[in-house]
Amino acid sequence: MTSLLPFRWHLAEVLFIVAAGVAHHVVVSSKRERRLVRYALLALLAVTVWPMGDLASSVSLTAATIQRLAIMLLVAPLLLMATPTKVLSRVTRPRAVDAVTRVLAHPGPAMAVVTVVGTLTLTSPVVDWGARSAIGRAVILFVVLAVGLILWIPALGVMPGAKRLSPVGRAGYLFASSLVVTSLSFVWIFSRHSLYPALHHQYALLHMTPLLDQQLAGFVAKFGAYAPMWAIAFTIFSRAEEEGTPTEETPLHWADVERQLLRVDRQRERALRRHQLE
Repeated sequence: MTSLLPFRWHLAEVLFIVAAGVAHHVVVSSKRERRLVRYALLALLAVTVWPMGDLASSVSLTAATIQRLAIMLLVAPLLLMATPTKVLSRVTRPRAVDAVTRVLAHPGPAMAVVTVVGTLTLTSPVVDWGARSAIGRAVILFVVLAVGLILWIPALGVMPGAKRLSPVGRAGYLFASSLVVTSLSFVWIFSRHSLYPALHHQYALLHMTPLLDQQLAGFVAKFGAYAPMWAIAFTIFSRAEEEGTPTEETPLHWADVERQLLRVDRQRERALRRHQLE
């Protein structure tokens, strides 16, 4: 039985983080946004390389849960807040991308995607794939980051032309989302046997059985999601009241106006093409 966690090279993860940092530094000049992306990438590095990355990938479901929570609840919102509006406008300008982000800005579709895709990434076959394959591990981490970004799009209201929730709407969305972020946690807590055979060496490395590790992961998932998301929801609502912002009103930004005008132009073009075809 292994007694020490083996060191593994995480070249793909490190290269991705370095490339993301360099690209952001080139595009962005704001000190605040550079600071936010620095925090996000350092947090991503901490949970994807040795030792946390190795524990999460092939040893401990609890470590994997901590890794996922860090990516979804810390890295993803920091990356969104660190991306300038002009960059988001340029990236989401293509018709197909605009249509997708417009849908995902609504709380219902966003929570549905987070629940379904997030649950799929925690099923036994997918976790086993990540434990046995470096490619699988990289794909799962990328999907988890994407799910985290989708989770925070409605809460942060940063997508140009997308539906922006009022402060009370954002707080309510975060409260509801905290209940679905870790949809399998109760299954982990009440299961009578380990569900992930590819995770091994829990006792040798962490001095706990696979079942105890799985049950602990369930509690970590619940409280690790509830505490920060409820705290942020309360902060959003209380700040709106302190600043005198109507908690029921939806803010409007110039980027939203520009995107709406672009959509109107596209609708006119489609109508003109249909008229010419007729």
